[in-house]
Amino acid sequence: MPSITTIRSQLTATAVADVAVSALCAEADLTPKPGLVDRRGAGAHTDMNRDVLHASAAALHTAFAQCASAATEMPLDAALRARIGRIGRAGERAMLATTGGVNTHRGALWTLGLLSAAAAATNGGQVELTDYAATLARLADPAANGVETSLSHGARARRRYGVGGAVGQAQAGFPYVTHHALPALRVARARGADEPSARLDALLALMAQLDDTCVLHRGGAAGLRAVQLAARAVLDAGGCHTAEGRARFADLDRLCAVKRLSPGGSGDLLAAALFLDAVEQRI
Repeated sequence: MPSITTIRSQLTATAVADVAVSALCAEADLTPKPGLVDRRGAGAHTDMNRDVLHASAAALHTAFAQCASAATEMPLDAALRARIGRIGRAGERAMLATTGGVNTHRGALWTLGLLSAAAAATNGGQVELTDYAATLARLADPAANGVETSLSHGARARRRYGVGGAVGQAQAGFPYVTHHALPALRVARARGADEPSARLDALLALMAQLDDTCVLHRGGAAGLRAVQLAARAVLDAGGCHTAEGRARFADLDRLCAVKRLSPGGSGDLLAAALFLDAVEQRI
């Protein structure tokens, strides 16, 4: 499988899926991450670890490849949206079978499934790609199971707190990825940060801004506000490659550990940022 920083010049369905899986694995491997699974351990979770995340990502390869293939075979319309929905539900079943029922990547499957379709169909830059994904996300899936969706933690948090969650992010064209995560990643690189530190700054940029439904589910509005302020403090101190930034990061890490807060939505969008970054590097 190619590195997350490379992609074949021809965006075949397999190549797109390779990069999507690599993005998920890169997110899992990034260490340290507040509240999230990393090389140190399970973070705020009790039901998953890095091996489970890697296995889950690999189980989604077929779904990502099928999303990419469908987008090259069909116009951007309701029929394609319906097909993407079927692929996504089959991908979720494969994920849950692999993880023993643990929801490791439901949000990431939605996000990277749309972006995989867009990357294969547009073969263009970031704006064209995210516009395509947003248009696809805004189309209704006629076979969506509303009862199942209503039982998810993310859906409950969206309703209770009036936030968009993964669905809203996709329908808006992933603004937190394009306006926060990717700029933070590239600014950190330009300042001489090593790649893990640059990726961590991208994650923190998301955590500082995103109404993360995973954090809302566990910590409510107060927990989300605390995480956002603590993440912003790291960035205001110069990011994770400065001594002051590392001190502020330790505060954030402790907060997530003590309060059992997991910014899973931010983790999924970091994987999306790494995917888009990899795709752009081949243009």
